Amino acid sequence: MEILTSLSEGTQFSIQLVVVLICLFYGAKKGGIALGLLGGIGLLVLSFGFAVAPGKPSIDVMLTILAVVIASATLQASGGLDVMLQIAEKVLRKNPKFLTILAPFVTCFLTILCGTGHVVYTMMPIIYDIAIKNGIRPERPMAASSISSQLGIIASPVSVAVVSLTALLLNPEINKHPLAGFDGYVDLLAITIPSTLIGVLAIGIFSWFRGKDLDKDEEFQARLKDPEQKEYIYGDSKTLLGEKLPTIQWVAMWIFLGAIAIVAILGAFPELRPQFTSKGVTKPMNMVATIQMFMLLAGAALIIFTKLDTSKIAKNEIFKSGMIALVAVFGISWMADTMFAVHTPMMKAALGDVVKEHPWTYAVMLLLISKFVNSQAAAIAAFVPLALGIGVEPGIIIAFAAACYGYYILPTYPSDLATIQFDRSGTTKIGKFVINHSFIAPGLIGVIVSCIAGYFLALGAGYL
Repeated sequence: MEILTSLSEGTQFSIQLVVVLICLFYGAKKGGIALGLLGGIGLLVLSFGFAVAPGKPSIDVMLTILAVVIASATLQASGGLDVMLQIAEKVLRKNPKFLTILAPFVTCFLTILCGTGHVVYTMMPIIYDIAIKNGIRPERPMAASSISSQLGIIASPVSVAVVSLTALLLNPEINKHPLAGFDGYVDLLAITIPSTLIGVLAIGIFSWFRGKDLDKDEEFQARLKDPEQKEYIYGDSKTLLGEKLPTIQWVAMWIFLGAIAIVAILGAFPELRPQFTSKGVTKPMNMVATIQMFMLLAGAALIIFTKLDTSKIAKNEIFKSGMIALVAVFGISWMADTMFAVHTPMMKAALGDVVKEHPWTYAVMLLLISKFVNSQAAAIAAFVPLALGIGVEPGIIIAFAAACYGYYILPTYPSDLATIQFDRSGTTKIGKFVINHSFIAPGLIGVIVSCIAGYFLALGAGYL
């Protein structure tokens, strides 16, 4: 240990950075919970090898993740999510000609309402069926919908990423220069929701013209010559329209949406929240605690009024993916805070001026970190505290919030891989060089356009 601690700060930082990157890359390769667990190795090396005092894991963020995930998983277990999906299918099947524009908006809105992009799995067979039956190249709406479902996370009032970013921006220990008039939750959504929708529109417009029409696609036409392939491609229809969902599932949906509406109202009108006095200053209850309370309330109300089998909650996809996110944020945020906190002065001196002169470099770095960790919330938890520490303006962080979505760069994310499998026509695919896959172009377009829109919205709001 003495050998390592005797090295110059720059050398120590370089070695520590390599250790952290190895943990991130190996964790991302293994996927799932491994990403968070590998943070333990990084922490061990930093503390026992370099005598760096352990930092603080993002407890507020983690507890909010837990509350939101439990509420969303309870919604799925109660059947309320099926009602949302049925409504979405009705919209798409009534307007098949505009599928490439509408489908991305539908998946984005579902994510905004539910706080997770994993709802896209149920929509993909429906989108494929509408596309192939109407002669639309499935790659167009399907790749766009997969990207848009993830892009919508930063615009969701109940997403882990939004809650994480809000908590960090309102934490006086992390954000030493808070924005005047910025209350966090609703003010953040006022930027991210419109910028995200503008990005989704750009994705839809681009996708409308991408690739060859099916009747001009030689590869697709060659596949149709095989009767078995043709039957496989056109297959059976996937639909929820024939199902009559019980009234109790509609009740479940309205309970969940009602909780989200109340949270939004409380965020917009702080005077409606309880007032507490601390050190002679009276302030309303913070939004992090408010979100946690009402998400737990929503889950409890769903259990009470729908009489669902609670054993189903922990078995569905939303709960499992949420717990993975929780572990990832725990390990990554703790490791990142431990490493960067001790080197913040050095990094501020080295990078502060560069980021201030070229704010877009913050967005690029956040985008790449998101790819490494495969999580928007984890990327925010790992990088935003560092960015604030080296002098990045909070307004820039708000403006470029969409840059936390970068895990489409390589086609390794579950929703993208699932979309490829759902597209039986073979038009949604991974290219010969891997990087030239169906999701890279709509992903870059959506994020870049959202960041540009976010910049001008933040400028108009007086944050820049």
